[in-house]
Amino acid sequence: MPRILVVEDDREMGALVADGLRADGYEVTVVGNGVDALIAVAHEQFAAAAIDVMLPEMTGFEICRHLRRQGSTLPVLLLTARDAVEDRVLGLDSGADDYLTKPFAFAEFSARIRALVRRDTVRPRPFLRVGSLELDAAAVRATVGGTAIPLSTKEFALLWLLASRAGDTLSRPEILTEVWGTTQYIDPTIVDQYVRYLRKKLEPVDAGISLVTVRGRGYRLEEVTSG
Repeated sequence: MPRILVVEDDREMGALVADGLRADGYEVTVVGNGVDALIAVAHEQFAAAAIDVMLPEMTGFEICRHLRRQGSTLPVLLLTARDAVEDRVLGLDSGADDYLTKPFAFAEFSARIRALVRRDTVRPRPFLRVGSLELDAAAVRATVGGTAIPLSTKEFALLWLLASRAGDTLSRPEILTEVWGTTQYIDPTIVDQYVRYLRKKLEPVDAGISLVTVRGRGYRLEEVTSG
């Protein structure tokens, strides 16, 4: 039975979320601060984590950064009452896989958790190379010429999908289903946002690939032949 980590300093809110998750069939561990969250991750195996952004002493953003620096690929859903674009971008840049604003319907929260758990349990082929880009699924690591490209787990999942289907045009609904696990409750423009993230990180290196926008259809990864 998958175990979910809930990091929430509001005891009532934490209890409500935990009760809902248990009703969905998950085991749940609830902690109230960042230190306890990092300790829990070090000692237990979790399928996903739901982390409140506004925590005492250590924010949800900081917890995500700590996890990623430690090499953890734990899927993370950040929860926050702040809906500013800057906060959303900061959350995704910190290594979170998804971002949900409060108040939220539990059905939507549950769908986001299911998508993260599904993504974490689907293991692709361990290694893939396109152009000069090398992808290691086991390590969730992308390199070009031995140099690592810093990617969040969601960015890596999107890049893996496009690279594994190089030459094929994938629609936004296809990408949402494969990478986010669902097309429900998710703005399809998040695909565009993540493609921009990837382009920004890939442009400075000679990866030998191009992420092509196919107007009205979706996106395609193409191998680029130099010279």
